[in-house]
Amino acid sequence: MSPGPVGTPVGGTAQSKRRDSLRAFKRFGRYALMRGFALLLTVAIGVYISIWIANMGGYVDNIRIAEIRESVGITYRGNPLYRDMTPSEKQELMERDVEREIARLGLDQPFLKRSFSYLANAVTLSLGRAERMSSDTGSKDVKDIILERLPATLMLFGAAQILVFFLGVLFALFLSRRYGTFLDRISVALAPTSAAPPWFYGIFLILIFASVLQVLPYGGMLDAPVPATAFGRFVSVLKHMVLPLLAWLASTLAIGIYTWRTFFLIHSSEDYVELAKAKGLTSRVVERRYVLRPALPTVITAFALTLIYAWQGAIITETVFTWPGLGRMLYSAIGLFETPVIIGSVVIFAYLLAISVFLLDIIYALIDPRVKLGGG
Repeated sequence: MSPGPVGTPVGGTAQSKRRDSLRAFKRFGRYALMRGFALLLTVAIGVYISIWIANMGGYVDNIRIAEIRESVGITYRGNPLYRDMTPSEKQELMERDVEREIARLGLDQPFLKRSFSYLANAVTLSLGRAERMSSDTGSKDVKDIILERLPATLMLFGAAQILVFFLGVLFALFLSRRYGTFLDRISVALAPTSAAPPWFYGIFLILIFASVLQVLPYGGMLDAPVPATAFGRFVSVLKHMVLPLLAWLASTLAIGIYTWRTFFLIHSSEDYVELAKAKGLTSRVVERRYVLRPALPTVITAFALTLIYAWQGAIITETVFTWPGLGRMLYSAIGLFETPVIIGSVVIFAYLLAISVFLLDIIYALIDPRVKLGGG
């Protein structure tokens, strides 16, 4: 085996590189595992708090017991089989049926004990059955109700976040090259418009484009009647997505452009950027290597905060546009005191948020050399 430049065998150098790669992979695995565990613990704590809030500390159980008594009483009053019974006999049978139903639902157990059972079922996605709501197919399983609405939410807010990210980065880079120009001043002036939530802009967009101009639908996801062809349904969905997407862009794009433009301006004034320009590198290469790349971790951090805000803002936004997603379903469940659906929705939103943060953490660790994986 021929020695290397400093007397090290070539095979030894290759083995050393493989060992370094293996150690880096192990560090990355430990980092991902620890982040995943921390996020799972956060989800569990958030879901447990939501269980207490949704049940009002157990007060909703009293409402459910009262509803059970009323339902059993209506059954006995309207059934001719019990007409000849004495009031005491009828009352005894009613109390027996009420106690049986309460025991079947587990309402005879202390709420503190049941809350941990609810938590275990929620974390494992055993979401139980709804009491008043059902899916479009008639299923009472909470999981079926949620899974039926989940694709609509992912499609709308996934498209919104992709547009916000790419349009924001492109416009921010464009404005960072034109600092102090008229367009740059306009972007700074428009930044406070992001203080209003998407549903606020949605109301005005519906008023203008649906009510006055009548060029776009008021809400929903499909035309009525539903188009017969797949292409027709695709066009209908795109048409119904225009106003929600415009509302989301109006609420989030301006502040994203302003924030990211500031990051790019900070990095473009560094000495190494001036040195790169002095070497004769093109402006495109300088932007890509010396401005965009070091600013990307900060941009992704800001995008992560926007993404967290997206899941929180889905409820009212979907309700305003009658978009058949998780947000509108949760709004309906709150009005009906549908505790299983409320808890199930919170669990799904918590998992969506945790998955988003986890993926962004992994991306952040890969692109930012300052992040130490697993303490290495």
